[in-house]
Amino acid sequence: MKVLWLTNVPSPYRVDFFNELGKYCHLTVLFEKSDSSEREKGWVNHNFTNFKGVFLKGKTIDVDKAICPIVVKILRRYRYDFIVVTNLATPTGIMAIEYMKIHKIPYLLEGDGGFTKSGKGIKERYKKHLVKGALAYLSSSKSLDDYFLTYGATPEDIYRYPFTSVLEKDIIPYVLNQEEKEQIKSRLGITKKKIVLSIGQFIHRKGYDILLRASQNLNADTGVYIIGGKPTEEYEKLVKELKLTSVYFTPYKSKDALKDYSLVADLFVLPTREDVWGLVINEAMANGLPVITTDRCVAGLELIEEGKNGYIVQVGDIALLEERMIQLLEDNSLRLMMANFNLETIKCYTIETMAKRHMEIFKELLAE
Repeated sequence: MKVLWLTNVPSPYRVDFFNELGKYCHLTVLFEKSDSSEREKGWVNHNFTNFKGVFLKGKTIDVDKAICPIVVKILRRYRYDFIVVTNLATPTGIMAIEYMKIHKIPYLLEGDGGFTKSGKGIKERYKKHLVKGALAYLSSSKSLDDYFLTYGATPEDIYRYPFTSVLEKDIIPYVLNQEEKEQIKSRLGITKKKIVLSIGQFIHRKGYDILLRASQNLNADTGVYIIGGKPTEEYEKLVKELKLTSVYFTPYKSKDALKDYSLVADLFVLPTREDVWGLVINEAMANGLPVITTDRCVAGLELIEEGKNGYIVQVGDIALLEERMIQLLEDNSLRLMMANFNLETIKCYTIETMAKRHMEIFKELLAE
């Protein structure tokens, strides 16, 4: 089976997925760019072992987008059993879709997640034109189902798959005991008794100002670690204004270093104003962490069962976020129950199951 995949940059989780999917088919991936300028150096993954990765020649127009007319030449020249487009919002992806529409070449649309807008206006009408007419739609969630349906898909053409960045080997076998945690804490130089962890870019959309305000009344023996780069002037000013002495902004870390911080943490918080998925949720669950996130985080809406493995709070609800954090920090048995629930839940959301599900979908479509 020959599969062509169109995407923008070789993000680490996508390359892991492509390497796994490439075990089952002849996979070629077209990348618009070799990296994303908004990400730290070392974020991308060029370890293409089980698939053919091609960096298209083109003109960069954004941090992770480029115009690559050569994509049309490739579509014209080669034949594939399936063509999957994930860069729907880039000029290269749009160019490819328009060419395939004109020449009646079947293609699939896949997204990580999404939120539906009004459906009104010129841009929204054009979006409907782009989305409508795909052979199938590969969706990660109910939210993305609704998005595809709003813009022209039919229910019978939508296929679900488990979206993730977690490999089977990344899931810890059990929740660490306190002695094991203290050993890692000592190595990291962490002295706080309890740890609240958050990981993400230091941008307004991630909502770290909300987390800072919700941390004012945490016990002095609780440390709030926010990993993602250099804090903004706004965050530093807010820390001083609120007199927060137990908040630690930590630079970007490697995957192994992030693992250590996750292993010693007591809970994970993503106070995002909007995330079309939020892979840090998957990763926190794989490390046995209870999760608190918002009603604008698709991963949370899809993976969190209220009170069983975490909590969903409304965006900007500082009081409830504070209440949920304190509740979990003070209840050891509740945290352990949620941690074990997450370790079981995330087993269905691995790179391996994601690749196998894609192959099931491809075979089902071929049979039709």
